[in-house]
Amino acid sequence: MKRAIVIVIDSMGIGALADAEEFGDDLTVNTLCNLANQQNGLDVKNLEKMGLGNIKEIKGVKRTNCPTADYGILKMKSKGKDTTTGHWELMGLILDNPFKTYQKFDDKIIDEFIKKTNCKGILGNYPASGTKIIENLNDEHQKTKFPIIYTSADSVFQIALDIDLIPVETLYEWCKIARKILDDNKAGISRVIARPYKVIDNKPTRIGALRHDYSVAPPKDTILNTLEKNNKKVLGIGKIYDIFTGSGITEKIPTKGNTDGLNQTLLAIQNSKCDLIFTNLVDTDMLYGHRRDSLGYKKAIEEIDSYIPKFINSMTNDDILIITADHGCDPTYKGSDHTRECVPYLMYKKNYNGTNIGIKDSFTYVSEVIKKHLL
Repeated sequence: MKRAIVIVIDSMGIGALADAEEFGDDLTVNTLCNLANQQNGLDVKNLEKMGLGNIKEIKGVKRTNCPTADYGILKMKSKGKDTTTGHWELMGLILDNPFKTYQKFDDKIIDEFIKKTNCKGILGNYPASGTKIIENLNDEHQKTKFPIIYTSADSVFQIALDIDLIPVETLYEWCKIARKILDDNKAGISRVIARPYKVIDNKPTRIGALRHDYSVAPPKDTILNTLEKNNKKVLGIGKIYDIFTGSGITEKIPTKGNTDGLNQTLLAIQNSKCDLIFTNLVDTDMLYGHRRDSLGYKKAIEEIDSYIPKFINSMTNDDILIITADHGCDPTYKGSDHTRECVPYLMYKKNYNGTNIGIKDSFTYVSEVIKKHLL
């Protein structure tokens, strides 16, 4: 049985795209190289063996004359720098029109949300860091029980509330209502995100394990649908199921963070009969990229690196392992938003001599490799 294992290290970009300035960035953004420089190098001996240091000069990561994986760079062809756009393109779907972003959601949408949820009112309705806005508005939230609604430079409608005050099930229901309102009004929003939190030691603290994304459905089939139509099984680990609204995903395993995602991926490689094991590791983006924590980002990459020998030892000779990313989120750059970047590509197979694939003009290269391997 042939299997493909695809691991997306969320936001681990490797250099600005030529049009980065059109997306509010400059040409210096480079998530992987800049954080390595700021943290005096990365200790990733397993990624190094695969050829990561051959892609670009990354402090602490040496070049190798005998890479064990194909290596190179993928450019994003779609117009965007968000999770949904990146993952869709990895699976073969290019978006010609970007998702919309907002500084403020229209009164019509907010009024309809208040009416249909019966929440009586809302707080926020502006772009913000999630951790900051719940700190700033928590006191008012406790008094009014109004949900906190906010967005960012990404195409997201985020709803935060204290789940000790309002049940998490209510939050999820309100997110579903918001998803339908946004779709009915053709708002062009990529994701509605449930952001539950609790007040712990007098500090509002997000509960990442209970986060849930409500994405817009892919407008066209991806390689996931093609696999399903050919009686292949696809396992989504982490937020993969949410990103694709379940389209083409035959099995799913939610995760509580990177360590859980890595362990679930290892168990799947050891035991799963699914043809494609597709994992998103979100902490690099959610906990470290957006919060501009380059040390945390470095440690997260090094943890991922430590699992690679375990993955390889559990693979069969017919399996392939692809490691890549979906966009950038340079922790050394200003602000707190994603950055428009190329992403690294590594493809490992046992008893295989890796080669330089160069620079590919689209993330869809990943879907092409999967198709060639599995169909």
